[in-house]
Amino acid sequence: MIRETILKNRSYRRFDQACKIDETTLKDLVDLARLSPSAANLQPLKYILSFSAEKNNLIFPNLRWAAYLKDWGGPLEGERPSAYIIILGDTSIRKEFGCDFGISAQSILLGAVEQGLGGCMIASFQKDGLRAALNIPDQYEILLVLALGKPIEKVVIDPLSPDGSIKYWRDEQQVHHVPKRSLDDLIL
Repeated sequence: MIRETILKNRSYRRFDQACKIDETTLKDLVDLARLSPSAANLQPLKYILSFSAEKNNLIFPNLRWAAYLKDWGGPLEGERPSAYIIILGDTSIRKEFGCDFGISAQSILLGAVEQGLGGCMIASFQKDGLRAALNIPDQYEILLVLALGKPIEKVVIDPLSPDGSIKYWRDEQQVHHVPKRSLDDLIL
């Protein structure tokens, strides 16, 4: 069961923007993160929820999408995320956040898959622009942006090509291909 959920949890970058996500759904997803492990149980993470078009429009221009797709500038209007969860680290609790935000993000995204949604962890963004757009106090370090929505693209896992490239790509039908190393290549 968990394997199927993980296989469905791809990095989706195109969504049905008309399919709205409400505040309750976002809170339910953050609750999964709240219940997840935290180093020394310090629980230093905070979250900003965005589900309105106005707030989403403040976030979107600060994001960088799919670096390997050189001729793609990100999702077009109508294909953009319906919601975002921004993961912050509260520096008044801890100065470094280790892997807490990765665990949190994965819990949220697995929960999204369970609800028929998908998402993408975005670590490439303009921190200063995002901080200014959302008036985020300096006490909070912006760690990740999770883009969420109803996926409208197909993402498939492929074995690495003979040249060993790990770069994802899209074919003529706009299917998003993600090369993965084999299990034998990972186990020493």
